[in-house]
Amino acid sequence: MHAVFEPHDNQAELARLASLFQAQRTAFAAAPFPSAAQRRAQLSRLKQTLLKHQDSLCAAISADFGHRSRHESQLLELFPSLAGIQHASSKLARWMKPRRRGVSIWFMPASNTVVPQPLGVVGIIVPWNYPLFLAIGPLTAALAAGNRAIIKISEFTPRFGEALRLALAESFDESEVAVVNGGVPVAQAFSGYAWDHLLFTGSTSVGKQVMRAAAENLTPVTLELGGKSPTIVHGDFPIATAAERILHGKCLNAGQTCVAPDYVFIPEGQQAAFIEAARATVARWYPNLAVNPDYSAVVNGRHLTRLQAYLQDAQEKGAQIVPLADADPASGKLAPTLVLGVNETMSVMQDEIFGPILPVLSYRDLDEAIDYVNAQPRPLALYYFDYDNARIGRMLAATTSGGVGINETVMHVGQDDLPFGGVGPSGMGHYHGHEGFETFSKMKPVFAQSRLNGLWMMRPPYGPRVERLLKFMLR
Repeated sequence: MHAVFEPHDNQAELARLASLFQAQRTAFAAAPFPSAAQRRAQLSRLKQTLLKHQDSLCAAISADFGHRSRHESQLLELFPSLAGIQHASSKLARWMKPRRRGVSIWFMPASNTVVPQPLGVVGIIVPWNYPLFLAIGPLTAALAAGNRAIIKISEFTPRFGEALRLALAESFDESEVAVVNGGVPVAQAFSGYAWDHLLFTGSTSVGKQVMRAAAENLTPVTLELGGKSPTIVHGDFPIATAAERILHGKCLNAGQTCVAPDYVFIPEGQQAAFIEAARATVARWYPNLAVNPDYSAVVNGRHLTRLQAYLQDAQEKGAQIVPLADADPASGKLAPTLVLGVNETMSVMQDEIFGPILPVLSYRDLDEAIDYVNAQPRPLALYYFDYDNARIGRMLAATTSGGVGINETVMHVGQDDLPFGGVGPSGMGHYHGHEGFETFSKMKPVFAQSRLNGLWMMRPPYGPRVERLLKFMLR
């Protein structure tokens, strides 16, 4: 259960934010283009900070959640953070190089290049579900691109916020990297600052508010939102294998993952086999789930109540609730639960679930499942289980989503060289890897005129010479 934690003083954090923002603005103006060596040194400091403080950071996350496995925090947050830092460090020099572009014959022998330039001061708003990874991933990209950054941590993870602030303060001056905490008033003020770029990870509804506030300053935004990520299992795919991989994505962090499978389509006639395989999988992974150290609690009582309300609403409207294990609500944990016989009137089929609840639907042919997915808002992720390349190609062409996992769930987020981002209601923009570097850079086009060139022929006074030239140019 959650220990008492004194909340951060919103007024004090607001004052800190104003001071930090001005300090970073001033520092960037004095050194607007850090070298590759300077950026690598910052990334190295970030890596060493995470390694040194990993125990305190993981312990703080667990305390904020009521319980979360240290191993899960290391696997899902620390490891991908370190891998992302290593990837950026190894690719940085190549990313920073000006990129040559072609020149039209009419402007030769001029040259065209695109020069990646740091933007300045970046704001990063972090959600509560993966507070370490979703802070460090954007920070890595921002530092690789030569920026300074201020990170706003969720009010639902205050212990982690304080632990991260203290850890980063050991390695970074606050004019380089800083952390602010506090509640909703701080988050609202944060969104309204004139950042050179603002990255927000969270719900679609709050994302709209963030974008509205950013628009006042024409601040460019990257929004990493969510939605109901569908999963489709083809009839030829081994149902037990599918159940194991889908339940893995659903049970990680007790389903509190923006790319967790939100509902699953099973071929008609295979639901019973899927349920049996799912139950066996959970029993094997989490014996005595209520006290199992590997299974996470729901982050707080408010969200546990929300999830329980989904189940009650579905049951009252005719759904069958199938818990896959026993869990004591007093522990703050909710057992992985399948919901059968769902329909569109149920809240569980309308809202992003963000918990260990998995609605199970059936389909007769693949078009039926595809049509259903395409009738919904575009999701952050789509998962398809099949070994047939032709059908996989068809699924990729027929659906639109932020990302796709074939025969696996969630793991696409941890690929260093794949961009991560949503589409439509599930977000806009990308980061991770090269795309993260470009998100936090101004890709500045540069046209360089040569000493000798023919542009004099296009300048006034216009007359027969230009007439002849235009006849040739416009032929």
